[in-house]
Amino acid sequence: MARCALAPGEQMTAESGAMTATSYGVHVEAKMRGGLMKGLKRSVLGGESLFMTTFTAPAEGGWVDVAAHLPGDLVVLPVGPNGLNLTKGSYLASSLGVEIETKWGGFKNLSGGEGGFLIHASGAGSVIVACYGALDEVVLADGERIVIDSGHLVAFEPTIQFTTRKVSTGMMNTMKSGEGLVMEFVGPGTLHSQSRNPGALVSWLTQVLPFTRA
Repeated sequence: MARCALAPGEQMTAESGAMTATSYGVHVEAKMRGGLMKGLKRSVLGGESLFMTTFTAPAEGGWVDVAAHLPGDLVVLPVGPNGLNLTKGSYLASSLGVEIETKWGGFKNLSGGEGGFLIHASGAGSVIVACYGALDEVVLADGERIVIDSGHLVAFEPTIQFTTRKVSTGMMNTMKSGEGLVMEFVGPGTLHSQSRNPGALVSWLTQVLPFTRA
């Protein structure tokens, strides 16, 4: 859980349903930030909620507690001049000066399993990013490379370049590894990954839960 301290009259935004508690007097309002088209892009293409919740502190200030749906770490990340790219479901909350929108990540991102679209944070301020499991930060030097399964990716700076490829040479080796496609990132920049894979959780639940018909 993250507690966001607000100065008198200060505002912040959060993903719909992220709030767990607020101090007394905090005003809560659901808004479709950026208009209908941006809201639909965030919802349909980016996997985020159509509406975002705006919190406004009273004259004496206050606080807002937010938490993610899946158990795991939370981290506060600054939004730099180039912005910050987030994967589906990782955005939790942000300061009011941060704009959250859906950005086309290219066909290489589509192949990596993220649906082709990324959540892009821009502007001035910070974002609270949630992950499933433990969060790992990797700082890549210029030209340094790292390979990550797309289901374990959380966030990365736009200065980092990436490509999608098979985890191993040859189709049989790829099938034996059980990994499929991975994403290769090239620095400079910072990226964050998570120890667990939400997609793997969904697949496991699908296998063990009884199948029901309407």
